[in-house]
Amino acid sequence: MNLELKREKGEPLYLSVYRYYKELIMENRLPPGSKMPSLRKCSQELKLSRTTIENAYLQLAADGYIISKAQSGYYVTDIATHPLLKHNTAGNTVSRCRYDFASSGVDKESFRFDLWRRYIKSALRQDERLLSYGEPQGELDFREALSDYIRERRNVLCSPEDIVVGAGVQNLLHILCPLIREKETVSFPTPSFIQGSTVFRDYGFEVRYRNKDSGVIYVSPAHMTKWGEIMPVSRRLELVRYAAAHNSLIIEDDFENEFVYLQKPTPSLFSLAGGQNVVYIGSFSRLLLPSIRISFMVLPPALLNAYQEKADCYNQTASKAEQIALCQFIRDGHLAAQTRKLKRLYSVKLKRLLEAVQSVFDAQSHIQIGAAGTSLALTLPCRISGAELKKAARGKGLRLQILRDTPDTVTVILSCSSMPAEDFLPACRLLQDILTQSERPR
Repeated sequence: MNLELKREKGEPLYLSVYRYYKELIMENRLPPGSKMPSLRKCSQELKLSRTTIENAYLQLAADGYIISKAQSGYYVTDIATHPLLKHNTAGNTVSRCRYDFASSGVDKESFRFDLWRRYIKSALRQDERLLSYGEPQGELDFREALSDYIRERRNVLCSPEDIVVGAGVQNLLHILCPLIREKETVSFPTPSFIQGSTVFRDYGFEVRYRNKDSGVIYVSPAHMTKWGEIMPVSRRLELVRYAAAHNSLIIEDDFENEFVYLQKPTPSLFSLAGGQNVVYIGSFSRLLLPSIRISFMVLPPALLNAYQEKADCYNQTASKAEQIALCQFIRDGHLAAQTRKLKRLYSVKLKRLLEAVQSVFDAQSHIQIGAAGTSLALTLPCRISGAELKKAARGKGLRLQILRDTPDTVTVILSCSSMPAEDFLPACRLLQDILTQSERPR
């Protein structure tokens, strides 16, 4: 053997041997099926220890270049004949995002990281408590704080035993769906409820839209549309009565209820129904940070009994430390203060976004804005498709969310949540420039 090892500076010897044989195999100079030199022979030729050679061979085997055969030795695999996968590098050529109208994140000035850090540090000092897994239903003291909080804020009357905590709404739906399989059908307000509808489909439910003649009616009363339309009280009462008469289950996802600006807060479906036939779901991703994955659901009595029969089969997915921290955060009044702060912040930002849109786009545009939320819908004359507009905007550093398009118009959702207010006007001007320069291909 004429082995010439090229050793990188500071590289372990076995990796030099590994790279040498890897190159021989991939260049087909050691064809598939060839027997590798024995450990003893290779060690003698290279004047290296047998352990070094064995480590190199083990690494080659782990990466699929050779295979060990008992009482025989190592043989080359056919890895060199496999076509190489081409990595998609398109993402590297896309312009850096300067303006993000599509983000559902939060304003970086909206959250007091220093305050939250203190509560997390306090939770991490509870050594004995953190040595065990979390309770399947969620930490008891956290559920006690939650029951008090939602009673005061949403008139949702429940006990801590009625609450199930999980890491995000999808996780809670994975717990809920097996309990309600007999319902068979589920209705969502629009096809934009992708995460929820995906879970229900995975469990075999027939997914419908705007069809109350379904076993499960999933609604988000404060977020009926992407631009924040709110379900009126009359419609809430009608839905509660209809569900009771037809034995339907309502899932009330109370997303963005905290951000109601232009009208008085409306009662929850759970409270209107007296806690019967309604599952109430809440989350803290908008009030705190999207990365704090803590959500909860309040189960009506029949479903609570079914859940508790199999509760011990589930592991808690939400961070125990974050539950401990959030419990004290709520009890000290910081969550209520955070809600008031965000309501003021986002109402001002949404107003400034509306002003920017009105100043840039002419009367041919149509603006839809609801009584809640952090977004507005803007319909514009457009000679290219929504997908083409989105791609063209991304190339200029502008991220857009397309709601729908027609041959002559496109409707985009513009979110004010994470973008600085001073960027609204230049971002709108950039969008106008892109529309002016774009033409639909003939």
